[in-house]
Amino acid sequence: LSFLKKMLFFSIFSFPEINDSEGHPSSSHQALKGTSKWATSLENLLEDPEGVKRFREFLKKEFSEENVLFWLACEEFKKTQGKKQMQEKAKEIYMTFLSSKASSQVNVEGQSRLSETILETPHPLMFQKLQDQIFNLMKYDSYSRFLKSDIFLNHKKSEEQEENSPEAQTAAKRASRIYNT
Repeated sequence: LSFLKKMLFFSIFSFPEINDSEGHPSSSHQALKGTSKWATSLENLLEDPEGVKRFREFLKKEFSEENVLFWLACEEFKKTQGKKQMQEKAKEIYMTFLSSKASSQVNVEGQSRLSETILETPHPLMFQKLQDQIFNLMKYDSYSRFLKSDIFLNHKKSEEQEENSPEAQTAAKRASRIYNT
């Protein structure tokens, strides 16, 4: 995580919850979750497995699911240990997303300059520039449409209904009593 993300994470999760006079969490200190968090940034959306699932569902309808799949593959590739495993994963990414014969080819500038020879000496950030291009494409194009899509809005609505259900309110009150004792 970048320094700013670490600081944001630290500020949200390391301080005890502040409650109002009735013992309810203060609204200014509640951590965002679900669709509320997804709506704040594409980064937050991509950090949440449910968010990725819904975004993929949306991109599939737009015939551009390969963008998020490529981005995810690059993220996974950065964690790969060992030269042989890196070579295998690099070749898989290249053949799946970047080669002229790729089954799920992504549209990035300079992909022709990434030749198969680079696959022999892989390094964790070898796809970074291409991954950044795809991230920006998603961020400035499909992400804003996703936030207006039925997939997102319906999920948001069902989340709100769950939060407002009597069972959820009762559980929250029990948790609040336990936390404040």
